[in-house]
Amino acid sequence: MPLTNPWLAGPAPDRELPRVVLEERILNLLSANNVAVIATVNGDGSPVATPVRYFSLGFEIFYTSWNASVKSRNLRRDARVSAGIVAPLVGQASSRGLQMFGIARTFEWDDPEATGYWEAVRWQSDHVERGRPLTEPPTDPLTIITPRRILYTEHWLRRDGYRPRQTWRPPGS
Repeated sequence: MPLTNPWLAGPAPDRELPRVVLEERILNLLSANNVAVIATVNGDGSPVATPVRYFSLGFEIFYTSWNASVKSRNLRRDARVSAGIVAPLVGQASSRGLQMFGIARTFEWDDPEATGYWEAVRWQSDHVERGRPLTEPPTDPLTIITPRRILYTEHWLRRDGYRPRQTWRPPGS
């Protein structure tokens, strides 16, 4: 059987990607996708993973949710959160995604701290789909995840001699 991606064979390189290149790849992944799986912890310690449609500004992702949802309730008790985002996977060569570890903050729709984020949320299409007037803005809260660490995975990096898993942290951390 032919070897379609010979650079995947053998041990993975261990070279770190330059920060500016890593940041560009992470931002590209965040911009090219819109579904994340948000992981929180129930009061009894059991995990909960929930898919959400997200939006992004810089390295932060955010989504709308009801205050009564399990994930919102869990985040009020413990704001630590993890999010997984993955690009469509065809095989090892196309393996690309990230795990985001951070803190979640939830703001009501009219909170001034949420204004800049709301401007990036494409809520109008949801309103049209649900028969709601565009003159009435959303009233759901907005949850913003600020990463403390991102583990980025892209096996294509091996082609250029870089390790397939790279870690990003905010400047100064």
